[in-house]
Amino acid sequence: MTEPSHIVKMAMLQAMVANLDQGEGHATMVYFDGVRPTSEEVAADPSARLVTLTLPKPCVKQVNENSIELHSSDAAMAIKTATATWARLFNSAGQAVIDMDMGVEIQLDSYEIVLGSTQQLDAIFIEPE
Repeated sequence: MTEPSHIVKMAMLQAMVANLDQGEGHATMVYFDGVRPTSEEVAADPSARLVTLTLPKPCVKQVNENSIELHSSDAAMAIKTATATWARLFNSAGQAVIDMDMGVEIQLDSYEIVLGSTQQLDAIFIEPE
């Protein structure tokens, strides 16, 4: 299979993050437990939602040579105790943009989310590989 160059992958990421600010609201990152859906077009089980983190507008802080840095999320309270297994990034219009697996595409200090705990993403880097 043919793989695009690094420059093309970065251009694709820039287009994706530009879409995050399209809409009236703010982009959000939602952590879930359970099984990740087969695609972003499949609705997530609302009972699997653990916490919703809101990103500022504009989301993009800086475009680097090998990554795009987003601004830190707000602090949000967890609504359930469980292990975060995946996350979905939504744009400002509430449309699903990308799903990511915890421990693979998302690195946290702990994936154990506790009801009532405060969650925040201080550093958000999106990389092409």
